[in-house]
Amino acid sequence: MRICMASDFFYPSIGGVEEHVYNLSQKLLSLGHKIVVLTHAYGDCSGVRYVTGGLKVYYLPIKVCYNQCILPTAVCNVPMLRAVLLRERVEVVHGHSAFSALAHEALMVGSLLGLKTVFTDHSLFGFADLSAALTNNLLEVNLGMVNHAICVSHIGKENTVLRARVAKHRVSVIPNAVDTALFTPDPQQRPSNDAINIVVASRLVYRKGIDLLAGIIPRFKNTPNVNFIIVGDGPKRDLLEEIREKTNMQDRVEMVGAVEHAKVRDVLVRGHIFVNTSLTEAYCMAIVEAASCGLQVVSTSVGGIPEVLPKSLILLVEPEIDAIYAAILVAIERHKKSSFKVSPPAANGNLQSEANGKGKRRRRKKADVSTSPPQLPSSCAPPADQSSHTEPVMCPYKCNELVETLYNWEDVAHRTVKVYDRVLQERSFTTSELVFAVWQHGSWFLVFFVVAHFMMRLLELWRPRRRVELARDLIRSPS
Repeated sequence: MRICMASDFFYPSIGGVEEHVYNLSQKLLSLGHKIVVLTHAYGDCSGVRYVTGGLKVYYLPIKVCYNQCILPTAVCNVPMLRAVLLRERVEVVHGHSAFSALAHEALMVGSLLGLKTVFTDHSLFGFADLSAALTNNLLEVNLGMVNHAICVSHIGKENTVLRARVAKHRVSVIPNAVDTALFTPDPQQRPSNDAINIVVASRLVYRKGIDLLAGIIPRFKNTPNVNFIIVGDGPKRDLLEEIREKTNMQDRVEMVGAVEHAKVRDVLVRGHIFVNTSLTEAYCMAIVEAASCGLQVVSTSVGGIPEVLPKSLILLVEPEIDAIYAAILVAIERHKKSSFKVSPPAANGNLQSEANGKGKRRRRKKADVSTSPPQLPSSCAPPADQSSHTEPVMCPYKCNELVETLYNWEDVAHRTVKVYDRVLQERSFTTSELVFAVWQHGSWFLVFFVVAHFMMRLLELWRPRRRVELARDLIRSPS
């Protein structure tokens, strides 16, 4: 199967969408599929590049407009997108992120070429503000031309169905995953004294609840054995630094700044507790990575977060300063009462071979799961109750093993392939069906769609498909 991943967000940029596209592509490559990635140029990173595993990436020479997204012209990039899709003999175009204008344009061009299209929505949107209304309208138009949509959580599916007015049977839920072999615990990196390290790793922006964090930190001023390690950067960093100065906690609040994703684990393993204060979240990768490293998670109960981890690994609270502060105190008390003995990892840094064998056997079993929404354990959904406050802290290595059984990229890849197989069995949209879908969901966009359609017809006359030079496939040496 030949698949094209299209998104404005890819390496060298760092983020959840970038991680998802990269890891999913690598796993699909290992399953024998041909994968190419379409994104825009990042500075000197332009042209055609090969990254780890022989993954081919087209860094197209398109100017960035705002926040790493290109200007959504709908027609200016049609010749370039058509050439790449034909050159690579793509069968399925898979767009990622509702924010990505490049993904929407690639999906439109793919539909006009008669290719099958899939879209993955990674975020939650509201309905009140102007930016959300415009984004929802654009998403509604594009999903009218898409064969199938994927969301990363059940709440994300409900949000997408409502704001894009798409039929529920055309949307599947496939959660994200984490590389548990990379995010392994190392309790020996924690302080040897009685100090408790609280780690926060996120973009320092409003929707991540940094204002809540700024109200929580001063409450630990008179608790000398509690330290904060804050990873990330953004416009709210000045606020946190101001709070740190006012409370004279310079030696107890460490501002690490932006960190490469490969080095995030080195910071996480220094902590005992991970705090997430997000105000909205479709699926929080950070809490899964923290749990995989053996940290106890305290998080706001918003969006799809209650679906992610079982209550043995997380304390869920309302997005309020008092509630988050109380949950952190509970987590600290649980750590003080914990009596487990941490055994050091094997020489290769992984878990014991028996645990790894069990995890791999579970992974193989999970690979046969269908693409229907997963039935998570009953403990994943409800917020943490009073009984969870008295539960002992789970051994970090047991946390890693549990996360591996719940989320792994092999499972995500197999379920995504089933979506591809499903759409390949469907017939392609006719031009009249596409026109009707665009007119029905957004008549204002019909002008751009018609212009793109006639441009595709002209390109077919000027440079027919049979004259497009096909790209050679990279011959991968057996591992």
